[in-house]
Amino acid sequence: MIDRLLAPKILDLVKKFPIISLTGPRQSGKTTLLKNLLPNYRYVSLENPTTRTFAKEDPNSFLKTYDQFVVFDEVQRVPELFSYLQTKVDEDQIMGQYVLSGSQNFLLLQNITQSLAGRVAILKLLPLSYAELSKANLLSESIAYHIFTGNYPAIFGRGLLPDEFYSNYIETYVQRDVRELLAVKELSSFQTFLRLCAGRVGQPLNLSSLATDCGITSPTAKAWLSILESSYITFTLQPHYQNFNKRLIKSPKLYFYDTGLLCHLLNMTDARQVETYYQRGSLFENAIIADMSKNRFNRGVSPQFYFWQDSNRNEIDLLEEGVGTINLFEMKYTATINPEHFRNLRLYRELSSIGGDNFLIYAGEENQIRSNAKVIPWNQVINL
Repeated sequence: MIDRLLAPKILDLVKKFPIISLTGPRQSGKTTLLKNLLPNYRYVSLENPTTRTFAKEDPNSFLKTYDQFVVFDEVQRVPELFSYLQTKVDEDQIMGQYVLSGSQNFLLLQNITQSLAGRVAILKLLPLSYAELSKANLLSESIAYHIFTGNYPAIFGRGLLPDEFYSNYIETYVQRDVRELLAVKELSSFQTFLRLCAGRVGQPLNLSSLATDCGITSPTAKAWLSILESSYITFTLQPHYQNFNKRLIKSPKLYFYDTGLLCHLLNMTDARQVETYYQRGSLFENAIIADMSKNRFNRGVSPQFYFWQDSNRNEIDLLEEGVGTINLFEMKYTATINPEHFRNLRLYRELSSIGGDNFLIYAGEENQIRSNAKVIPWNQVINL
């Protein structure tokens, strides 16, 4: 098993909260991590129809049967349980009493908000980060390899080829998760929608255009995008609000949590196709932003990430807000740095009165300190 960097945070929080919520995409390693990390906990899967019926029909007896130190997996399948959990933990006052695991974030967080506010620590486990791969000596020298392969644990732990894994992943995701939310006749359209999203990575999201290309309405496109985000397939970056008296792009940008899945949806069959893809810069940008997000989630922190782009196409790929600071990150899929790469970093700093560090992340091998930015190789993102 590859060590997961979220593990220390889980062990810390089970001492401080009665309930821990761990969500993330299917097959990101949640069950494996929890079973190894908390060996004395009972593991109860609510995917099991008999168990699920017990929990739905008699939640009080269910929680008496599983009264403490229990992992409930796919708990969002029994939303009736949450209010009973609230009463149970309030009565017992036991830290680490329950761990709730799930792959459908929208249901879980909705019910946590309603029933368990203040009683639960919320954590996310995404596919492997470059830091985790590096620690396990699995980080290749080729960024194209990692963009193409992706980062799901099964690919590294079971030796599956990307096509073998992602073909089955998409089929399982659509047939199990999406089928519960959409009419059967819409499933093929949803798969088309998923592929169209892959072709728009790193671009400002135009829901109207996306809907037209898919043959659906804009409200449907918005609802389907919400499904993708809630099941940790895609995420969006919102535009930063500082306008400096300029017209700004107001639409969010779309990204995938896993670039291997993204490449599969783009019909890539080899890592070399990443290097020749006409929007390879967007693939590189996606890989870096997703990995930086994982670094924050693995520390139990929600990323404060944005992008900035004005109507003249001046753009900063990623802004990270801190306390009184804004750090800027530009991504360039090139092994050679030229002065033009720093132009937008300079422009933003000239416009903004808020300080911070500038970073240029590239596909080369050397760290450099330039007058306008720290130049960081892609594989050093593990330290950011």
